[in-house]
Amino acid sequence: MVAPLKVGIAGLGTVGAEVVRLIETQARMLSARSGRGVRVVAVTARSKARKRGIDLRGVEWVRNPLALATHPGVDCFVELMGGSGEPALSAVEAALKVGKSVVTANKALLAKHGLRLARTAEKHGGALNFEAAVGGGIPIIKTLREGLAGTSINRVYGILNGTCNYILTRMEQEGLSFADCLKDAQRLGYAEANPSFDVDGHDTAQKLAILASLAFGTKVAQGAVYVEGISSIAPEDLRAADDLGYRLKLLGVAVRTAKGIEQRVHPTMVPKSSSIAQVMGVTNAVTIDGEGIPPITLVGPGAGGAATASAVVADIADVARGIRAKPFGRPVAQLRDTKKAPMERHEGGYYIRLLARDFPGTAAAIATRLAEQKISIESIVQRHPNGAVPGGSGKGSSAKASSAKASPAKASPVPVILITYATHEDAVRRALQAVQRDKVISGRPQVIRIEKN
Repeated sequence: MVAPLKVGIAGLGTVGAEVVRLIETQARMLSARSGRGVRVVAVTARSKARKRGIDLRGVEWVRNPLALATHPGVDCFVELMGGSGEPALSAVEAALKVGKSVVTANKALLAKHGLRLARTAEKHGGALNFEAAVGGGIPIIKTLREGLAGTSINRVYGILNGTCNYILTRMEQEGLSFADCLKDAQRLGYAEANPSFDVDGHDTAQKLAILASLAFGTKVAQGAVYVEGISSIAPEDLRAADDLGYRLKLLGVAVRTAKGIEQRVHPTMVPKSSSIAQVMGVTNAVTIDGEGIPPITLVGPGAGGAATASAVVADIADVARGIRAKPFGRPVAQLRDTKKAPMERHEGGYYIRLLARDFPGTAAAIATRLAEQKISIESIVQRHPNGAVPGGSGKGSSAKASSAKASPAKASPVPVILITYATHEDAVRRALQAVQRDKVISGRPQVIRIEKN
């Protein structure tokens, strides 16, 4: 009879405690599916006295993560402490160096040190599994690394941060400002006291860097990801998106281009008819576009104790089965370097919201600057403060327009929304810089990229 896999867990927070509970309650199923038993034999955490609602009788309490990582009675080290540095880094590396397998949910550690740890795993023969690091309960890592091993990936993109998706959903459905919605999200526990890591897009960037490596065979490089957050999004952007048939999402997008792999995180307008547009609240979703297959969209809980623990236990089961996949889908030596793609080269459609000064010549000046950069307009919507839409919207127009007829005495800014056909980002930036120099708009233009499909 095969001896059970002996597991040591560092970190007994919400996820760690749930992993202990799952291994205990699902013991028979795990044994049947893995071909051997799985048993938690040792743990460590900051506080031994804390009440966690789990039975740790018969489980050894080890003094620190490093001691647990090198414990001779542990076969598989599970790191659930978090953080890109210590003590997680030293503990994971120590476990791998003595040939143990490691399971982690630590996206920050992998985004910063993933290649170093993968080399160590390759050299000493242990597994390095991290399904729970991206997408919580969504099996996106195994899908890219194993399920689609024979498929050439063209694009992978998705909603990778539940906090941002929750905020944008509430803003859309209830007309709340970003600040009001963030405050409510913090009260409900969906956003951290310091939410900048989430709302500024950095959490999504770490996850995207990992997905891009698996999808395209590149080295994990968070620094190669262009990042924008959602704090500039206003209720009027969400209303305009709704009117124009779009929905606003913070997307992480990695796409193969003629110039290399483009990796970007930013607010994006997606068609309401798309699968990704239907994903609301704290839910995550990832879409994969590959050669010879229709787009695949995986949807599920992106965080939470039960969902994340389920992914951790699935990785432990793979270790018990004896599966030793290359962490990033291929040997580290075969992963290609990647550089940050200048967003000026990005090509696509754009939503542009301007506060135009309501006096003669404004519309003509804006149209002239767009035409100079060869930007064609798909639609134009002008809204007066009272909600009226003078002249409605135009479809398929080029960048030409007549002068406004308002009196200079009534020169209060008027919101003007433009939707462009596909163009380059540097053209959009040059045009808007010229418009600002002409002093025909107030404030900074709002620019949001559009993903058509």
